[in-house]
Amino acid sequence: MSATTETRKFEAEVAQVLHLVTHSLYSHKEIFLRELISNASDACDKLRFESIAQPELLAGDAELHIDVSWDAQARTITVRDNGVGMSRDEVVANIGTIASSGTRRFLEAMSSEQKSDARLIGQFGVGFYSAFVVADKVTVLSRRAGAPASEGVKWESDGKGEYSLEQIDLPERGTAIVLHLKADEDEFLKRWQLRSLITRYSDHVAFPIRMPIEKDDQPTDEWEAVNAASALWTKPKSEISDEDYQSFYKSLGHDFNDALAWTHNRVEGSQSFTTLLYLPAQPPFELMMGGRDERKGLKLYIKRVFIMDAAEELLPNYLRFVRGVVDADDLPLNVSREILQHNRQLERIKAACVKRVLDLIEKLAKDEPEKFETFYKAFGNTLKEGIAEDQANRERIAKLLRFASTKGEGSAQKVSLDDYIGRMPVDQDTIWYITADSHTAAAGSPQLEAFKAKGTEVLLMSDRIDEWMLGSLSEYAGKKLRNVAKGDLPLDEAGKKQQEEASKAAEPLLKKLKALLGDRVGDVKVSARLTDSPSCLALSDYEMAPHLARLLREAGHDMPSSKPTLEINPQHALLKRVETESDDGKAKDLANLLLEQAEIAAGAQLTDPAAFVQRLNRVLLG
Repeated sequence: MSATTETRKFEAEVAQVLHLVTHSLYSHKEIFLRELISNASDACDKLRFESIAQPELLAGDAELHIDVSWDAQARTITVRDNGVGMSRDEVVANIGTIASSGTRRFLEAMSSEQKSDARLIGQFGVGFYSAFVVADKVTVLSRRAGAPASEGVKWESDGKGEYSLEQIDLPERGTAIVLHLKADEDEFLKRWQLRSLITRYSDHVAFPIRMPIEKDDQPTDEWEAVNAASALWTKPKSEISDEDYQSFYKSLGHDFNDALAWTHNRVEGSQSFTTLLYLPAQPPFELMMGGRDERKGLKLYIKRVFIMDAAEELLPNYLRFVRGVVDADDLPLNVSREILQHNRQLERIKAACVKRVLDLIEKLAKDEPEKFETFYKAFGNTLKEGIAEDQANRERIAKLLRFASTKGEGSAQKVSLDDYIGRMPVDQDTIWYITADSHTAAAGSPQLEAFKAKGTEVLLMSDRIDEWMLGSLSEYAGKKLRNVAKGDLPLDEAGKKQQEEASKAAEPLLKKLKALLGDRVGDVKVSARLTDSPSCLALSDYEMAPHLARLLREAGHDMPSSKPTLEINPQHALLKRVETESDDGKAKDLANLLLEQAEIAAGAQLTDPAAFVQRLNRVLLG
């Protein structure tokens, strides 16, 4: 048939992706074959799933496969699949425009990192564009399964800003991608090179990857499968090498790095299923850039038929970094995402996945501390979300958490709650901690002074999530967790008597400070926390830490205003000066500075920084 060729411009962001890919991935050129085969495998998976309800889609070509061929004279490589194919609108949506925010996040990641990080490719759904690393022109021929031959589509571009679109006759369903290689890419026109790349990156793709048999250095019309073409997770563990597991992980997770650890299990019984779950060695970029909204996670198969990327149903949010597959024997093949959300069988599979992952992390913590440290640096904060989200496993998760401590190694987060309890004196029944927006701020907080003087260990928590997490972790192993900055400190009888006497002796000073500070404070009290510093803030047991309130306010949240309680050390020289200062102006400056330095130490935001600077200057000048 004859058809008019339409020329279109790429969306601006696609043009940026093409520029970054072609100029940043020169050291990982071979990635193009892995990505194109991965896309072809997805297309075959989707057709196999759609054919459950519409068997006619497979008519005349039921054996799904992927073909990789080359033509040395024409200098082309072709990757073809007989999968689901694409309609004209799908070609435009998938190749010419932004299909999701993932492409934007890819751009942010590549631009901000300023490095050629090949593992970003594929994680954002932009793997197709890697073809332009080795090709100066790419042709795509595609026809949607079930569509007539006349609805074939030809897409072509040199990757420089425009693409052409043409309707053509295409007798076979599926997609063929033809790469017209650049002048210096002859290495990819050799069969052994293409086959070695398939073996390295795509050996465990679950469909046959075929190549022409070569005779006398020329490809023939005969094809042979060159990959294992089996679902790795269905094999006995005894038949799978560590290299096999790592190879499968890399093809599954679009990652150039090895997985940190994995767990492979088969459950038999009233409900049978297989799980193969991996811990990455470092955060996938969609986790770092997109967080909870860009989760891909586990792939769900039913009787080896791909159903969906189903992290939301198979793992809770706080384990979204886990990669792998779940293959169930007894879920209905026509299951939909809505049915999955209310499926009791899947809840049991989800519980099993969570148990396996936590078992794996616990094993690392016990037997491979170096690997566990690598894991915790990458995913410790994400794991903390489970304290609030997974009540059933809260104690197990808490056991895995690590913190810095006043008896630890600087800022290193290596102290477990069990370590802390093991060092507690017999008469101590509380796990003490402090939260701040940096380790330095936590370690230098004036609220620690009395604890340091008594030799009481305090956990130093400085991750943004800590204050929120601790709202759901009030107890561990029968011990209460308490913030040293909140509530009244427990005192023995002698301590209570000493505190009462100090408060009574300081009554005139307390009254004076309350008058000088007015409605800036809720109360002024003598502190049991301070030994060296002049002042600090004290919070009620349920009051939000000032540094967290500041962060939420900066993020645009409305935070209720509260009047702090100022605690003072009457023995400090600054308090003595306030007590004896007869000039009301100078006394007011000193009182406000005592409050403001306490606010700064607690991570609060000063309401009037300019006034603080002016006050400080007046005091310094005498």
